[in-house]
Amino acid sequence: MDCVNIIAKDDALVLMGDGVYAALADTDASKALQDTDAKLYVMAADALAAGVKNLAVAVSCIDMDGLVALTETFPRQQAWY
Repeated sequence: MDCVNIIAKDDALVLMGDGVYAALADTDASKALQDTDAKLYVMAADALAAGVKNLAVAVSCIDMDGLVALTETFPRQQAWY
């Protein structure tokens, strides 16, 4: 999770695909993400497809409309693969 090293408090992080596993509650990954104080989101369809239901409290589910709204709020994006 290289993004943890550069994400800032006023940033937002959207977890997609296999990245949704990092949002599972009570895991080292979710704790590291929550410690960044950034806004954390998962794509609801990806979480559903992966069977991820027990999300960390600080993580919000969004749909495609929510993703589009975030791109309007955060005009610069960085993709991590």
